[in-house]
Amino acid sequence: MTGARERRVHTGGIELCVAELGDQDRPTVVLVHGYPDSKEVWSEVAPRLAEHFHVVAYDVRGHGRSTAPRPLRGGFTLEKLTDDFLAVADAVSPDRPVHLVGHDWGSVQSWEFVTVARTEGRIASFTSMSGPSLDHLGHWIHRRLGRPTPRRIGQLLGQGARSWYVYLLHTPVLPELAWRGPLGRHWPRILERAEKVPGGDYPTPSLPSDAAHGAWLYRDNVRPRLRSPRADAYAHAPVQLITPLEDVFLSERLHDELERWAPRSIRRTLPAKHWVPRTRPDLLAHWITEFVTSVEDGRPKVAAPGRYADRFGGQLVLVTGAGSGIGRATALAFAEAGARVLAVDRDGRAAARTAEEARRRGAAAAWARTADVSDEQAVERLAERVTAEHGVVDVLVNNAGIGLGGSFFDTTPKEWKEVLDVNLWGVIHGCRLFGRRMAERGQGGHIVNVASAAAFQPSRALPAYGTSKAAVLMLSECLRAELAGRGIGVTAVCPGFVNTAITSTARFAGADAEEERRLRRRAARLYGLRNYPPEKVAAAILRAVVRNEAVVPVTPEARTAYALSRWMPGALRRIARVKPPV
Repeated sequence: MTGARERRVHTGGIELCVAELGDQDRPTVVLVHGYPDSKEVWSEVAPRLAEHFHVVAYDVRGHGRSTAPRPLRGGFTLEKLTDDFLAVADAVSPDRPVHLVGHDWGSVQSWEFVTVARTEGRIASFTSMSGPSLDHLGHWIHRRLGRPTPRRIGQLLGQGARSWYVYLLHTPVLPELAWRGPLGRHWPRILERAEKVPGGDYPTPSLPSDAAHGAWLYRDNVRPRLRSPRADAYAHAPVQLITPLEDVFLSERLHDELERWAPRSIRRTLPAKHWVPRTRPDLLAHWITEFVTSVEDGRPKVAAPGRYADRFGGQLVLVTGAGSGIGRATALAFAEAGARVLAVDRDGRAAARTAEEARRRGAAAAWARTADVSDEQAVERLAERVTAEHGVVDVLVNNAGIGLGGSFFDTTPKEWKEVLDVNLWGVIHGCRLFGRRMAERGQGGHIVNVASAAAFQPSRALPAYGTSKAAVLMLSECLRAELAGRGIGVTAVCPGFVNTAITSTARFAGADAEEERRLRRRAARLYGLRNYPPEKVAAAILRAVVRNEAVVPVTPEARTAYALSRWMPGALRRIARVKPPV
C-alpha cells in the first residue's frame, strides 16, 4: 500500500503485516479484507480515508505478507481471527476503540468481533459489506427450514445457488490446485471482465497462496456455525450495512432481520457487484467517513429522511435547470435522499436558492453553479470544475429546457436554433461531457434526460418543441444501448402536463408581444387547472434511477399517449390534426 508505514504484530505464533496511513492522533479505522484478497484490496479506499483518520489495514493470517499457521487445519477459526484483531487493535490504538470496516470474509469475521463479549469496548463502529455473520445466517436458514413457505423456500434455494463456490471450497485439495494453477493465473482477467475491477496493484502476486490458505476460512467455520449458531450474536456497536445490489454471491434478503441483531444500524445500497472496494472506493470512503464521524460526534443515525436514502446517500447528483420547476423538485428530492447535490441553472440566484433549500432538506452537501447548457464551452468548463472539486458525477439529470409553441411555418430558423440549442444540444453536451467521465471512471452511474410526452405525441402546435424532445428520447435510447456494458443506465423521462414556470417563459412563434403574453396566461391557467405538481415527476425520476427504467411517461395523459404511440399510432395522428383553441 503506497506510502504506508508497516509494522509486524505477533499473535498466536504468527506474524501479521500491518500497514498504517494518516495521523495517529485521529480516530483509528481498521480495514479487514476478504477472500481471496490481501490488504491491497483497500489501496484505493485507504488513502481517501487517511485524509480524515488514522487508517490501518492488515493481511489476515496466511494472506499477503502475514505468515500462515501450521498446520493450516484449525488455524483459521473465528476465535483465532478474533485474537488477531485484538492484537492489531492493541498495537495501533491501545487507548481508544477502533472503527471496524470489513468486506467479504473480512466482514464475516468482523461480525464475530463486534458480537463477542471480549471485544466489547474495543470497537466504536462497524461497517459491513458483502459478508454476513455466520451466526445470523444460521438463524436465517433455520427459521426458513422450521417454518417453510414458498417464498422462504425460494429464498433458500436462491442463496444456495449463489453459494456454489462455498461447496467447492470444502472439497479437499482441488481448490488449492486450481488457485496455484490456471485459476490463479486468470483471476485478474476474470475480475476485470465479470466485475469490471480495474487493474493496477491488485491483485498481488501472493494471490495463489492467499486463496489456497483462505480456503480454510470456510472449512474451519462455515459448517460448525451454520449448524449451531450463537443465540447471543448481538452487535455491541453501531453498524452500517452496505449492500451491493448486483452481488452475484449474496442476496440482499440475507439481511432482512438485521435490526434484530444490530438495533443501532443504518443501511446503504448501491448498484454494484461484489468487489466494491475496487469499483467504488470514492463512495465507500464517503460513507465510511460520514458514519465514523457521526459516531465520534455521538449521533450514529445519519440516514437522510427521504425515500431511497439507502440508495443515494452520499452520491454526487447534478441537475440542470435546477432553479425552478421539475429541476428544483428533483434536486430537493435527491437532497432528501442524502445525496450531494449540484444545482445548475443559467439563473445563478435561483440555483443558489435551490442549493440552500437542499441543505435544509438533508443533502450531504449542496452547491450552486451557473451555466447555460446551450453553450458547449460553458458546459465543458462546468464539467472540469465539478470533476476537480467534487469528483465524477454519479447521477446526471439533464432537465434544462425551454418551451416554444406555434405552427411550423410561423417558426423562424432563429427560433428553431434556440429551442434545439437548449432542449437537444444541452442534453448532448451534458451526456457527452459528464457521461464520458462516468464511462472513463468505470464505476457505473446513471443519466436522466427529461424529454416530454410531446416526444411521442405529434402536435400541429408544437413542431419545434416536439422535435427537440423526440430527439432527446431517441438519443437516450441509443445512449442506453451504448453504455449498458459500462454499468451506466440511461432514462428518458416524459412528464406530460406539469404545473411549472415553463409556461411563463414559453415562446409562441408568429405572435406579437401582447398576443404572446395572452397565450402564456392561457397556458399557465390550463396547467394550473391540471395542477400536476413537479414533486411527482421528481419522485418518478428517483424511482426510475433505482429501477434503471428506459422510458418513463409520468402523468396519466403521458402514459396514455405513450401506449397509443406504440399500439394505435394512427389515433394519435388523427388527434394531432385537431386545431388547438386560440
